[in-house]
Amino acid sequence: MSEVVFTRGSGWIPSVVREDGVLKLMLGAGADANHEPRTFTFPVGEDHLAVIREDLGRHLLLWSAVLPLCEAAGTRGRLDEDAAAALLDPVLLAAPADVDAYFRRAPWDKDRLIAHGADVDLLERGQVCAAMRTATEASDAKRAQEYRAERRRAERGTVLGPLDAAVLRYTGQYVHGATIPRRLPDAVDPALLPGVMRVVTTAEHACDGLRIDRDPRRGRRGTDKRGWERMAAAVESAIRRAHPELADDAVRTVSFLMCSEAVDRARSTPLDAYEEPAVGRGVLSFTDDKGAEKTWRPGSPRTAAVEFWEFVEDRVGSDNEVFTIEDEERGEGIQVHFYADSLARITTVRKGRGGAEPEYRVEYALVDGISGYRSLVSAFVRGGCAALDGLGPWIADHAEFERARRRRGGR
Repeated sequence: MSEVVFTRGSGWIPSVVREDGVLKLMLGAGADANHEPRTFTFPVGEDHLAVIREDLGRHLLLWSAVLPLCEAAGTRGRLDEDAAAALLDPVLLAAPADVDAYFRRAPWDKDRLIAHGADVDLLERGQVCAAMRTATEASDAKRAQEYRAERRRAERGTVLGPLDAAVLRYTGQYVHGATIPRRLPDAVDPALLPGVMRVVTTAEHACDGLRIDRDPRRGRRGTDKRGWERMAAAVESAIRRAHPELADDAVRTVSFLMCSEAVDRARSTPLDAYEEPAVGRGVLSFTDDKGAEKTWRPGSPRTAAVEFWEFVEDRVGSDNEVFTIEDEERGEGIQVHFYADSLARITTVRKGRGGAEPEYRVEYALVDGISGYRSLVSAFVRGGCAALDGLGPWIADHAEFERARRRRGGR
C-alpha cells in the first residue's frame, strides 16, 4: 500500500509517497516494451520532503537530475536507487552556488526545466538556481520545443531576426520545419503581421501563371515534381529580390507554403480538367506490364485520355512503369516507358496472313515530363499515330535512340 504524502498539480512532477512506512519519491518516466509508462521510486528523507514542499525550483531541479537515470534504466531495467539517492543532498540541501556547480558536472534534463518556465539565459550561463525563480507548476511543452529548434538553428549557424521568426510562426514551422505549412496569422505578434503579409503577398504574385499538376505516374495522389521545383524557384527568387534581409529558413518556409497549397489544389482537380474531349476514334484498349487490361469505347462519359490516366494512377508502381494504348482496328498504338522518360509509337505495316508474322514500324521519342506525356497521349487518342508526327523527333533505330537518351542523362 502506498499513500500520497505530497504532490504538485496534476502533471508529471514527481510526488512523495509513503510505502510500508518509508518515504519515497515517485515519478513516471519513459516507457516499457509495451509502450506503457514506467514508474520509478526511491527513498527520501523528511528533510528532503520539507524542501520539496516549500521550494518548487529545487523540486524541479531534482526531477531534472533524476530523469537521466530513468532513461538509463531503459524499457525494463531497474532504477539505480543509490545513484538517485545520492542526488538528494546536492540538489535539495546544498547552497545555491554548490547546486550550480553540481549541475555543471552532472547530467540533467534542461528541456524539462525550460518547459516549466526556467529562465533560458540563466540556464545557459550555469545559474540554475537563479533560473528557477521564474518556474511554474504548469508545463509548456511548446516552450521547450522552441528552445530545441533554436538550438538546432544555432548549431548550423542560422540566426533569425524578428521578421524571420514571425514568418516561421505564420507557417507553423518555427518548431518543426518538416511539418506541412499552414497559414496561422494568430500565431504572429500583431506588430509583425503586416511585414509577414507583405512577404506572403510577394510569394503569391510570384505564383501567378504557375501551377503544380497531378502526375498519374506517381499514383492517385501524385503531383508533378518539376512543377514544384519551378514554383519553388520562382517564389524564392521573388522573395529574395523584394526582401533581401530575410533568412533562408524564412524564404524556404514561404516557398514550401505556396507549393503545398498548389499541391492540395492539384489533388482536388479532376483528371478531366487536363484533357480536351476526343472524337472520331474507335475502341481503345489500355494494358500495363502486369497483364491488366481496360477498354474504352466511343460514347463513354469520360474521354479516352482521362480513362487511360486513371488506369495508370491505379496500376503504376516501381515494378510497373510500362503502359500501352492500342487501337486494334487501325493497327496502331503507343507504349509509354515512365522509367525511361520515353514513348514508342507502333504502326502495323503489314498484317500477318497465311501464317506469316505481322510487320510493325516502331519509332521512339524522348518525353519531357508529365506535360509531354499528356500531349502525346491526347494527340494519339484524337488522331492516332499520324497525329504524333509534329511531336517528335521520332527515331526508328533503337540503338540510336538509346544513345540520344543517354546524352540527355536518362537512365
